[in-house]
Order: sequence, then C-alpha cells, then structure tokens
Amino acid sequence: MVFVLGVVLFALGIAASVALHECGHMWAAQRLGMKVRRYFVGFGPKVFSVQRGETEYGLKALPFGGFCDIAGMTALDEIEPEELDRAMYRQKTWKRLVVMSSGIAMNFVLGFILIMVLAVGWGLPNLNGDPTVSVTSASCVAPTQAEDGTLAECSGTGPGQRAGLLPSDVIVKVNDVTTHTSTDVVKETQSATGIVQFTVERGDETLTIPVQVERVQRWVIDNETKEKRSETVGAIGVGLNTAGPAPTQYNPLSAIPASVAFTGDMFVKTLHGLAQMPSKVVDLWHAVTGGERDPETPISVVGASAIGGQAAERGYWDTFIILLASLNFFLGAFNLLPLLPLDGGHMAVTIYEKIRNSLRSRRGLPAGPPVDYLKLLPATYVVIVIGGAYMLLTLTADIVNPIQLFP
Repeated sequence: MVFVLGVVLFALGIAASVALHECGHMWAAQRLGMKVRRYFVGFGPKVFSVQRGETEYGLKALPFGGFCDIAGMTALDEIEPEELDRAMYRQKTWKRLVVMSSGIAMNFVLGFILIMVLAVGWGLPNLNGDPTVSVTSASCVAPTQAEDGTLAECSGTGPGQRAGLLPSDVIVKVNDVTTHTSTDVVKETQSATGIVQFTVERGDETLTIPVQVERVQRWVIDNETKEKRSETVGAIGVGLNTAGPAPTQYNPLSAIPASVAFTGDMFVKTLHGLAQMPSKVVDLWHAVTGGERDPETPISVVGASAIGGQAAERGYWDTFIILLASLNFFLGAFNLLPLLPLDGGHMAVTIYEKIRNSLRSRRGLPAGPPVDYLKLLPATYVVIVIGGAYMLLTLTADIVNPIQLFP
C-alpha cells in the first residue's frame, strides 16, 4: 500500500511539475500583455473547464503533461483580427524570450525549493564526496548460481564471517586496490584466489583482515558484449551496500547558500547526463533484450514513479524528494535544447530573427518576415520521431527490466 501511495504521489509530483512549467509560460504571457486563450492540465478528452476572463482553464482525462495556448505563438497560428496586436510572434524579442524561458525557470525554481526542503528536513548529501562500501551481512557462500540469479542453498559460515568481517565494517581496500563501491569490491574479490587482504574501518580503527576466498560458479556480465556467461569466481559471503558521505542538515537560513551550491552541482550533473543520453541507447537496448540494466541509464515517467514508490515504501523520503528535484532540473535543461518543438527551439528562432533583422537594419533594409515554420517542419518531425523512439525504448526498459536502486 505504501508503495502504491509513493507511486501515486510521485506521479502527482511529475504532473504538478509539468503544470507549473506551463503556468510559467501563462503567467509571463499574461503579465506582458499577450492573450492566453487556454490553459489545460493533461491531454485527451476534456473533463471540465471554466472561463475566467479571456482564458479557459481546465483539466483533461490523461494526466501526461499539459499545455498553454498563447494566441499567435507562431505566424502559422490562426488568430482572430482582434488578437493580432497581442499575438506572441508580433511582440518584442525580449518579451517572447521571457515567455518561452519562464516555463524552464519554473522547473528550476521548483527544483530549488525541493532542495531547500531536503536541506532543512533531512540534510544535503555531498555529491562530490567519495562513496563508501560497508558490510551489511555475513553468511555462507552458495556454490552455484542459476542463470536467473537464484543462488543454491548453503549452510554454515562463510569466509568473510570466519575471518572476522562484521556488519557496518567499511571496506576501503581489497589487497592494494582502493574501493569506493560494492562493484569495486565484487570485481576485486571475483578475480582473486587464495588469501586476500581486506582493509576495513571499524569505528575509529583501521584493520587489515586476511580472508580465504572460495571459488564458486556465478553468472557474470561481459563488459564488452553485455552478455551473461558462467564463470568460476571468488566469493567471501558478505552483503554489501554503497553509500555516499553522511548528509549535512541546515537551518532555514543556512540552507539558502548551501542549497544554491548544491543546485549548481546538480545542474552540472544534469548537463552531463543530458550529454550522455545518445550513448545510452546501446545500454537501454541490452536492458530490453535481457542484459543487466545499467543504473546510469535514463528512466521514463513510469520508471521514476516506480523508484519513487520504492523510496516511499522504505521510508527514504529524502531520496523521493531529490529524485523529484532532479526530474525538474532535467525537464528545465532538456527544454533549453535549441530543437523544435522544445522551448529552446522557439527561443533559437526568436534569436535568429533578432540577429537577422539587426543585420538588415544596418544595411538599410526593413525587418524580414517571421520565420516560416513550414520550412522547419521536416527537422521538427525528425526530432519528434527520434525523441519518441527514445522515450519508447526507455519506457520498455522500465517495464521489462526496471532499475533497482534499493536492495
């Protein structure tokens, strides 16, 4: 029940983010004298609407976004004669840019507010700090593993337990290799034979514990082909968990500069993730066709909502909030891309018209006509088709092979 509640709450959070994005466009347009004909949350059949002044506000049946209908957003729009002077495409460049960027700004503001809530309520994690890997459990080592990941039964104590590894021990080295994640520890352990030196931090002490590695059968993922294969590897029978540095909690006043700095770090990571999206197609395809799902691959609304539900089920509301904040930063950054039909594409057209008209003015020529969007339709269709295919691939991966962030 808590999982379902978390999924619903996260989905509502996404819907609210999109609705507020469109509110940013609407409020800016109304403030700058443009006519907003309609503002709706959702798509599809109309559930209800109400007329307030010259704007129709309403709700549609499918809660997957929303839209704000500004009269004359492009020269192709049909407008009434009385709307001509207030048509968006006839306004000054700065006004058009303010309207188109206000939705993006709304996502950034909402993300910042969520980070402020996180800073005061739970504390901000250190995004630039090195993560650590700790022992969560110690048990026997299963001799074999089925292809679906199921381990064979075992009994007694395992190598790690016999050597003295304890839950909460932080593993900092395997032999001479520094380890920051559970993947690092597993990689070094699986390739080892004989006695391996585990350097651990236990409270204020740093200990070196020799562990006799057992050789067992496991299914592993080939790094190049992304295919599973059965191998004999080393194992010591301990559960592992990777965690970042402890979060720092702030009061409402000190949270402001801390949240600004944290938001800057998140924005850099968002841009990096955005730049990596094309290279993740192969990883998504492997996930859909049965390979292991890379946790760094993009997720759809469905996948994000499922992770939000998992976080709520386990009481990780800080993870829930930071995931929703990350989504808002991503929506804002994605819409900045200079591609139609994104906001950034419309902004690029507006800037182009301004530069072109300035050059024409220097030559004593009148301003040129609005950009013919019909000529841009082929490029727009390409963006829509590629974007739609990418979204479908991500959605499929989230359904057949979802990301598992929690043990």
